[in-house]
Amino acid sequence: MTEGQGGTDRDALVEGALSVVSRVVAQVSGSFPAHVDRHELLRAGALGLVEAARRWDPERGVPFEGYAVLRIRGAVLDAARAADWAPRPLRTMARRIDAAEQSLIGDLGRRPTETELAGALGLEQADLRRVRAALARLVPIALDRPVGGGEDAETTLVELLVDGREGEPSVVLEQRELMGYLHDAVDLLSERHRVVILGAFFEERSAGELARQLGVTESRVSQLRAEAIAQLRWGLSSQYLGEDRTEGPSARRSAYAEAIARARRWDQRFDEERRIARSTASEIA
Repeated sequence: MTEGQGGTDRDALVEGALSVVSRVVAQVSGSFPAHVDRHELLRAGALGLVEAARRWDPERGVPFEGYAVLRIRGAVLDAARAADWAPRPLRTMARRIDAAEQSLIGDLGRRPTETELAGALGLEQADLRRVRAALARLVPIALDRPVGGGEDAETTLVELLVDGREGEPSVVLEQRELMGYLHDAVDLLSERHRVVILGAFFEERSAGELARQLGVTESRVSQLRAEAIAQLRWGLSSQYLGEDRTEGPSARRSAYAEAIARARRWDQRFDEERRIARSTASEIA
């Protein structure tokens, strides 16, 4: 038999025994926990079938289907164990509890009490509770499952669990980086511009107070404030967009942008707690 003929024969064996996969999965998966994906078991069984076709030797006189069933069953069990995070002794105890409960239901005609079930298992009630608590913690919860009723029927569990006060990690990091750049950009302003920004946004000082401190008019303070905000906006934008601005960067602006970039290492911008007012960032953005 040539290699090509061997491949063709294996393909024929696999195609002829595909129904065996579904049958084996149905037989062995009845006791598996609900979170074990049956589609994954079918895929594992199909791989087991392919492996069986590759290893089967017709000269040994073993029917292919019987040989394939063993390989498929082994592949399905391995896949189920890999998907189950519970220790095997705990799963064994779960099956014992379920079997004892079903037996008592048949004998009593009702669901047994905890005392009756513990007695049938030869366990203390406290031990039975611990096993059940451990099993309950292993039950997966679908985060996209609707949990509401009526008007809240479309509400999912993940919407109830997400803390809306916290942003996505990427957004939080971006905001912290922006605050780091803003901190350095304010420090690098000229003295008069820095006094106006700090006074207006951090110290809540009026334009009149700042005018008296600087010895200028209030209109000049407003002008300095506008100039500083424009410079901060350009300095921050240059860190993300480069210097290709429509108005064209001057040498002074280029030096200012480079000074902001060199003020600290990139990772240091995330470490230091920033006290920049939100109103400042909003107006500059």
